[in-house]
Amino acid sequence: MPIRVTVWSEFRHEKSNPHVAAIYPRGLHEAIASHLRTCPDMTVRTATLDEPNHGLPADLLGATDVLTWWGHMAHDQVQDSIVDAVCKRVLAGMGLIVLHSGHFSKVFKRLMGTGCDLKWRESENEREILWVTRPGHPIVHGLSDHFILPHEEMYGEFFDIPEPEQTILISTFTGGEVFRSGLCWTRGAGRIFYFRPGHETFPTYHDKNVLRVIENAVRWCAPMEAPPIGFGHREMGWMDGPR
Repeated sequence: MPIRVTVWSEFRHEKSNPHVAAIYPRGLHEAIASHLRTCPDMTVRTATLDEPNHGLPADLLGATDVLTWWGHMAHDQVQDSIVDAVCKRVLAGMGLIVLHSGHFSKVFKRLMGTGCDLKWRESENEREILWVTRPGHPIVHGLSDHFILPHEEMYGEFFDIPEPEQTILISTFTGGEVFRSGLCWTRGAGRIFYFRPGHETFPTYHDKNVLRVIENAVRWCAPMEAPPIGFGHREMGWMDGPR
């Protein structure tokens, strides 16, 4: 059975910034979704902030195996009821891939239980090198030991997150900063992957290596055949708020 993927994005920058619109004329969510649609083991739909229920009504969210999440300028506009629904689906087994500035989304902060803050710098002259730190992990299948993005926004440590279960990519930047850029957790029965690159003013989601990581991550995050016993949201207590 194909993996049912929903690619979620705010779809705001593309409507208000001509430079972003030129890079992603159909939205950055469509750049990601277009690649995933080439994968025969996936069925893909998109959802955006300004749709009813942010494009995530209960029936469609319930039919999603893996959700990718990109947000930036409107984190506070995501309804708490949708955040609750997404987090409950993750705990029940749905995979979640959080991209770039989605680190500050309500969904990610809820599931991490921390502030998820970090250092950042945006510059046209910023180069990012992503280094594989866990060769053989399914998410980095098909990659070399590193790949380069000529232009990206810098993220720097300290990244206020719980210790990841696996760190599979780290980034180095022109200014010498380092950042944990490919990180894995489980919450309840669901797998979570955070992937750092993806600033909207650069063509990151047209890069073949970035798209390969997201494609691999979808497969890794897809629900297991049978969720572990006792890993529902009530047992884990994650819906009670941050700890």
